[in-house]
Amino acid sequence: MASNVTTQGQEAVVCDLCQSPVSFFCRRCGVNLCDPCALLHLRVKSKFGHDVVDYSSKDDDDVCLCDSHPENICSAYCKECDVPICILCVSIKHKLHEISELQDKIDELLKDINRENDRLQSFRDDLERVLDNTTKTASSLSSVYERKKDEVTARGEEWHKLIDNHVKKLHQELDDLKKKNEAVLLKQKKEYEDVIEKIDKMNRKTTKLQNSKNITEMQKFRPVITEQNTLKEFTQHTFPTFYKCKIDENYLQSYFGYIEKMHERKISLLTEKISIPDPDSGRKVLELPSVSSVIDTGFPADKMYNNRLYDMAVTDGQKVWMGGNSYQLKLFDLQGHLERTITITCAGTYICMYNKQVVYTDRGDDIVKKISDDDTVVTMFTTGYWKPYGITGSASGDLLVCLCKDDQSKVVRYSSTGTVLQEIQYDSQCQPLYLDAYYITENINGDIIVTDFKMKKVITVDRLGIFRYSYSGGKNASSVATDSVGQVYVTDYQGEKIHMLDRDGRFLRYIIPEGGIKYPRAVCMIGDSEMIVGECKTGLAKRTKFFE
Repeated sequence: MASNVTTQGQEAVVCDLCQSPVSFFCRRCGVNLCDPCALLHLRVKSKFGHDVVDYSSKDDDDVCLCDSHPENICSAYCKECDVPICILCVSIKHKLHEISELQDKIDELLKDINRENDRLQSFRDDLERVLDNTTKTASSLSSVYERKKDEVTARGEEWHKLIDNHVKKLHQELDDLKKKNEAVLLKQKKEYEDVIEKIDKMNRKTTKLQNSKNITEMQKFRPVITEQNTLKEFTQHTFPTFYKCKIDENYLQSYFGYIEKMHERKISLLTEKISIPDPDSGRKVLELPSVSSVIDTGFPADKMYNNRLYDMAVTDGQKVWMGGNSYQLKLFDLQGHLERTITITCAGTYICMYNKQVVYTDRGDDIVKKISDDDTVVTMFTTGYWKPYGITGSASGDLLVCLCKDDQSKVVRYSSTGTVLQEIQYDSQCQPLYLDAYYITENINGDIIVTDFKMKKVITVDRLGIFRYSYSGGKNASSVATDSVGQVYVTDYQGEKIHMLDRDGRFLRYIIPEGGIKYPRAVCMIGDSEMIVGECKTGLAKRTKFFE
């Protein structure tokens, strides 16, 4: 309880314990102390300890004054009335109520505030990356649209004077789209900056309250920070695409080409943060990984390259589907016994497990298909004029598919019904991320990892489609897989080894099974200590233990 005495018309603060001139203040207990009482006070045990400071350095904003006795500092909390109270209130108005230490309530409030602040800061990190990508995209917008104009112009030169007017029309269309695109991106950029500014303001307020005793201010601030909304999604804008058509002077619009309008898709920012285990916790890579079983898939060799086995997918029941140079999908157990054979209409397929069913890409018909429980082939969705290659299921319940058309390649996120949820094709400088996207997997942190056949390397973007890293340490990156701690395994087709990377793309070591591995292509993980690696030209799949 703060005590005041009047001296020559002014109030002087005195010690709460003995009425002597005050020298110190205990922030934890909210009491004024003289020199002797400060020493005695420090000797008294307290649940939360003491924080005794020089009285002159006391900040009035750091204390909570009693509503009933404004001259007194609150040192307790009435649970029944849900208000902070002073010592005088404890013995009078709230005598029969349940009372707790003020610090208990302070800790409760700060816990809620800190949790919400952590939520905002985590969201801010994602938004900062989106803002940075949006800023870079906006800055390179002119060069992108100039390149699109060049495409149109190059096409126009084939037609000479016949198409001059049509070229001018398309140029104007691109100019209008550029203005619209630029306006949208700049508006989006401003929205992100405004949200970040609000979050920073909340953070500064939270930081100030850390050493505060002003519970009233905390109570006012808690609903403010709790109600501070965060963006649930951000808008991804694609760039226009110039589609070439067959030349016909009577139908320029239909056959020369047209500009596909800019469109937008919503991409969720509110994904659950995954706690990734420590990769070094009790695990050690074997110096000589051992092969426990070999599966002879029996796929025939193609006439041009002698390739046999292309892709694999491990089921929950510890069995493995195989796809190769045959109009069949085969299911083996891990000892190499053939259990099922499904006839399909394409060869050299790419496969994955999705909702406990095997899903594959049919490049002949540009369709994604699945095998039902009764072995019937079911069409899931088509991929338009793009040929589907590598495919994988994602933690969000979607499918990620590598698509190629002419000299273009991209990754598309589909729902189970074929709705396009996300397209990943360009980096922040509007340059193509992929030339020939081949195999694909999703890491535990949401990274999307792709091997590119033409570039012979691994390209990784985060779940928002923003470039993270690339790896080109091998002779020819083929397939890719990840384990439960986020480490990445890349088969090196020509180097005849597996490259082990950490979750940020840094090289860790090579994995070479005993007896070696010939032309490794497909790779899948079996638990946390084994993998199964497919030899493309022999058609053999080797179950390999590489962790102790």
